[in-house]
Amino acid sequence: MTFPVRRLRRSFWLPAACAVLVCGFIVPLSLASGAPASSGTHWVTTWAASPQVAVPGTLSETGFDNQTVRNIVFTSVGGSTVRVRFTNTFGREPLEIGRAAIGVHGALAGVDGASVPLSFGGSSSVLIPAGAEALSDPVHLTVLPLQDLVVSVFLPQATGPATQHALAQQVNYVAAGDHALDSSASAFTTETKSSYFVDSIDVLASDRTLGTVVTLGDSITDGYHSSENQNDRWPNDLARRLDGLSGPTLSVADEGISGNRVLNDSVCCGVNALARLERDVLDRAGVRDVILLEGINDIGFSQLTGPTVEPTTEVSAAQIIAGYEQIIAQVHAAGLKIFGATLTPFKGASYETPAGLVKRDVVNNWIRTSGAFDGVIDFAKVTADPADPEMLNPAYDSGDHLHPNDAGYRAMANAVNLVMLLG
Repeated sequence: MTFPVRRLRRSFWLPAACAVLVCGFIVPLSLASGAPASSGTHWVTTWAASPQVAVPGTLSETGFDNQTVRNIVFTSVGGSTVRVRFTNTFGREPLEIGRAAIGVHGALAGVDGASVPLSFGGSSSVLIPAGAEALSDPVHLTVLPLQDLVVSVFLPQATGPATQHALAQQVNYVAAGDHALDSSASAFTTETKSSYFVDSIDVLASDRTLGTVVTLGDSITDGYHSSENQNDRWPNDLARRLDGLSGPTLSVADEGISGNRVLNDSVCCGVNALARLERDVLDRAGVRDVILLEGINDIGFSQLTGPTVEPTTEVSAAQIIAGYEQIIAQVHAAGLKIFGATLTPFKGASYETPAGLVKRDVVNNWIRTSGAFDGVIDFAKVTADPADPEMLNPAYDSGDHLHPNDAGYRAMANAVNLVMLLG
């Protein structure tokens, strides 16, 4: 007998010797032991970051060999039992994880208290085929809402180009050798601004947490130009608002990729939103709602020129809308709700052209009036300069006239109707 690490269509299998039969179900040894039962009732995603292909000229292209990567992540909701999904989605060869651990973040690369070892079917190591992912066994760790955690991954063999999330907006760390269980930060002497091999973290949540809202988007959802290490992306601020509720709430999974587009792939900026919809949205633990904020790069990339710009194709407003309609259809087919967010202003940015501004207006008018979404979040209105709605409000402009600053991201989060999400 065997049991799956993931659903069969994108999974691999581990031997049943790592599991026991309990009441007719295959259960990992780590759960079949005498460990106390969790008070949680269902799995939700407390943190996520979309996998991306390695980018030439970066640490991701080189990969890792006999090194430990320490990723620092920010939770949305808490629980007492956690599991971690590791990714080799864009790896070219099998990925060996020699050891992995999770703990509460301390200072710099340190862990506050002890790191909790993670297992895979009872084993401390796992081999993940190219293109696949692996889900750890659940372990007991008290996780608080809005808390930084540390996920450490020891890579004993050369990984080749590494699956990453390019823009972490967080300093992460690398050490030579196996230091996955270290509480001390002393061995982690290399810093990186990306995260590696970690796809998501789930917690067993109480009935108060109804499910997960997934924010699908580009750099504005990824938090570009927000304050580093401060978790000031708008999905983080949305998580803070939800945590402040006295009644039912939701976890938040941030699936933004900087530069991402609805219709076209990019080496720098991920596969298109339709191509990653199932993996990054529909497969998320506890997913209930989706917020879509994407399309500004479909408009803007075709306006850019120069030797460093990737080839792209001109897209029309109608093509972007057709992409939305397909995303909406697939989300609804999965029994979920999806809310459309209007594209924020970009007049004065490198993207600006008269034709591009017109496309944005057409797309936003469709979002507001078509009735295709289950609800609308008017980010364009809340971030606009009152004197010129095609421009970002100067109070919310990070300086590039495209990306909001921390105040702008807070204003976006405050514009989300929580009753609409929870309804």
